[in-house]
Amino acid sequence: MTQSAQELLAELVRFDTTSRHSNLQLIEWVRAYLLKLGVESTLTFDDDGGKANLFARIGAPELPLVALSGHSDVVPVDGQVWSSDPFILTDKGDGRLYGRGSADMKGFIACVLSLAPWFAELAARGELRQGIGIALSYDEEVGCLGVGRLIDRLAADGVKVSGCIVGEPTSMQPVIAHKGIAHFLCKVRGRAAHSSLTPQGVNAIEFAARLITHIRKLADAEASFGHRQALYDVPFTTLQTGTIHGGTACNIVPKDCEFMFECRWLPGDGPERFVRSVRDYAATLLLEMREVAPEAEVEIERVVYSPAFESSENSEVRRTVARLCGCEGGKGVAYATEAGLFSEAGIACVVLGPGNIEQAHRPDEYIEIEQLERCVAWLRRLGDELAQKP
Repeated sequence: MTQSAQELLAELVRFDTTSRHSNLQLIEWVRAYLLKLGVESTLTFDDDGGKANLFARIGAPELPLVALSGHSDVVPVDGQVWSSDPFILTDKGDGRLYGRGSADMKGFIACVLSLAPWFAELAARGELRQGIGIALSYDEEVGCLGVGRLIDRLAADGVKVSGCIVGEPTSMQPVIAHKGIAHFLCKVRGRAAHSSLTPQGVNAIEFAARLITHIRKLADAEASFGHRQALYDVPFTTLQTGTIHGGTACNIVPKDCEFMFECRWLPGDGPERFVRSVRDYAATLLLEMREVAPEAEVEIERVVYSPAFESSENSEVRRTVARLCGCEGGKGVAYATEAGLFSEAGIACVVLGPGNIEQAHRPDEYIEIEQLERCVAWLRRLGDELAQKP
């Protein structure tokens, strides 16, 4: 029996696919669901084999296809106060469905799977002029780490992808551009000393703080004088420090401190010039540190990178999405998605999905039932479009 998007979303939410956990139970469940429809899936694994991407093709192998892409992982609920179990989809009668990942972005995956039986029927009758791909990735929430292997596998298998719709929550309004994001880990090593003898030590926290202040000044300068693009809700490149750890006791000059900072840049820009400025300032500080402690060091390492995304006005998938949405153009957003990596690989993309990004990552995350219904109706129009003769 065909399951509704709401029923399928309940199945998906019950899998705790927080990024620190394996996603294999969910992936195997989706693979079994598709196999019952006669649709086979290909998995690509991470290095440890504990996580996997899934790709399934509906339609003849020689057809170019439109990929419907979503990530399977969700963010943690640690420290959040929920009014219901985050891993049980809860209907409170207010038109919303509550659960971790309901908006970001298992809602879109549920909508796609609810129509998979119909897509498979179209393919069995030979009515599809373009194929439909279902792509699920791992570790999007920790830096889009998994989808690169899925993209590489598509290229290696010679799969022709004419376009990709990344189903992040956009309230079913097209997103045609977004910023890139990179995270950097900075490790500062000084010299420990008794706090009564501070001149004999090098305070790693204080030097880290000077670097953080430098990053803040770069961010302020960009906000005041940097390049702007009116398409975006935050129309300039941003930087910020997210975490910091250091020291052991107040009466010990801290030897070590490390912090993470991020950069979110507009298409056409990049993080390099900012990181170069931080490295140059770190080199100046290091001269000062080594006057006391020759062993002092400052290391800066990039740990997350996802490129910016900007769709082409002439791409077929963008024109199709606009036509089916009854709209022109789209908006730019400050958050990043896997569209940047698909686009970098030469695959035209649009970001479009049910739910509101403001609900993502929050306690009592929810998706409106109306948004699921709108997405299912939109995907049905897409299926009709792909089944029409040119």
